[in-house]
Amino acid sequence: MNSADKSPKLARQLGLFDATMIVMGGIVGSGIFMNPYVVARQVHTPFLILSAWLLGGLIAIVGAFIYAELAARYPEVGGQYAYLRKAYHPSIAFIYGWGLLLVTQTGGMAAVAVTFSKYFLEVTHAPLSAPVVTILALALLTVINCLGVRAGSSTQNLLMVLKILAIVALVFCGLFFVREPQGMTGPALDRPVSFSLLVAMGAAMTPVMFAYGGWQTASFVSGEMKDARRDLARGLLIGVSGVVLLYMVVNFVCVYALGPDGLAQTETPASSVMRLAFGERGATLIAVGISISTLGFLSQGMLTAPRVYFAMAEDRLFFKSVAWVNPRTRVPVVAIALQGLFAIVIALSGEYEKILSYVVSVDFIWFGLTAASLFVFRRRSESEDSSDAIGNRFRVPGHPITTALFVIACALIVLSTIYKNPGNSAIGLLIVVAGIPVYLFWRWWRRE
Repeated sequence: MNSADKSPKLARQLGLFDATMIVMGGIVGSGIFMNPYVVARQVHTPFLILSAWLLGGLIAIVGAFIYAELAARYPEVGGQYAYLRKAYHPSIAFIYGWGLLLVTQTGGMAAVAVTFSKYFLEVTHAPLSAPVVTILALALLTVINCLGVRAGSSTQNLLMVLKILAIVALVFCGLFFVREPQGMTGPALDRPVSFSLLVAMGAAMTPVMFAYGGWQTASFVSGEMKDARRDLARGLLIGVSGVVLLYMVVNFVCVYALGPDGLAQTETPASSVMRLAFGERGATLIAVGISISTLGFLSQGMLTAPRVYFAMAEDRLFFKSVAWVNPRTRVPVVAIALQGLFAIVIALSGEYEKILSYVVSVDFIWFGLTAASLFVFRRRSESEDSSDAIGNRFRVPGHPITTALFVIACALIVLSTIYKNPGNSAIGLLIVVAGIPVYLFWRWWRRE
């Protein structure tokens, strides 16, 4: 037995409940408490607002079906990174991981950490500065996840349950304690059926689809699930369906309590609903819920994303030390520490909002490419003519039509974002392209 065989491996300790909570935690952050107003500014009737969120939910469920089949086929550490590597080329997977560490995941975590510090200080009035709270939150979650996948997952599960309770409380208060709700009356459409209406719905769908994004990160921890083929596939479907239900009821309550016009006029709809129900005390209560939700999102990111950098290092496309697994905790502590450090640096730099604006279009390029990989894997399975290649695994209902529709939806979101923000989109694409020479360097270094 060689030394590689004796090296510690990741521990398979996660089950179906863990998978479901990780899926939901990767989607639900602070946005659902604040972002419904963005859609209401594009379309102006209860029917159109809720239709946008429902359509986005249906697209997300199709995406969950696709990722469920991919997870059942290839239950490997790194998840989406592994799918891209197997379907296309290691360079594509590397560029994805490169963007995840430098921009997408880390920038998102930095932004959420700053949001957490804002709400934490608003609620507690602690004698600390916002940067100190940001550092402490990210450092604490880094340490917890270095203690083992069970510790990280248990923390994530607890925070996700608390998030769900906060959303349920918001819905209950909005339905039963707002004294003069605006109701759901009014015409179905805010303008005649026309190209203008189609453009408005397209504009409304962009923030909706970004709000539903994030389920793919659950695939990163495939290598630490007891039965990834079964539990991750089921967790994806249950988790995304649960989020769609939560998002629909939150938006229903926001429209019911505030009305379309009132919703469009406030940038803090959840606080506005709770303020109508219980005054300033209600706004403080929902601030607690938002604080918990942001911390839960950070916890999920710290648990999942480092597994991609670990997989890159195992492929000898990153520093060898990033693939080191602690023999006692059996987690990639260097990869986890790297994620925490990068998030702290970007949060303190104050550049996270600019970074996020660069990558909104890039994010859905990866969604579309990953979904399209299913066509590649299906074709390979058929050419292999192997019962093991197809087996009794989960299969996407309605494929290839449903898969193609999801890929088209991703392409439309990318094109829409580039059209609206050509400058930022160009910078985001340049950041991705910059990963090519870095990949070539690592290829050269690996040969030495």
